[in-house]
Amino acid sequence: MDALKLAAAAADEKKARDLIALDISEIASFADCFLICTGDSSRQIQAIADEIETRLKKAGLRPDHIEGYQNAEWVVMDYFDLIVHIFSKTARSYYDLERLWRDAVPVKLNFE
Repeated sequence: MDALKLAAAAADEKKARDLIALDISEIASFADCFLICTGDSSRQIQAIADEIETRLKKAGLRPDHIEGYQNAEWVVMDYFDLIVHIFSKTARSYYDLERLWRDAVPVKLNFE
């Protein structure tokens, strides 16, 4: 969960909105946790992704892959146990991961 805390703090610092963490470990085999957030523009979405990547890299974590960075409507950052989803408002509403993964357990995020 350290990666989750680092990623959430990075997203929060870049003013990501509606941050939600979901523990999916009991219902999925490919990851333990999702971090979902929203950016107001393509530039902000990319800045959020950049900050998350920088912080996790400093902690010795590198993503398996990152998708969607160029279009910046939905950026997915795969850190194996942690999957980060950074959405535009429109894409987040359309894909509604919170509904799709409603059986996941919410994780409380603290930024202190």
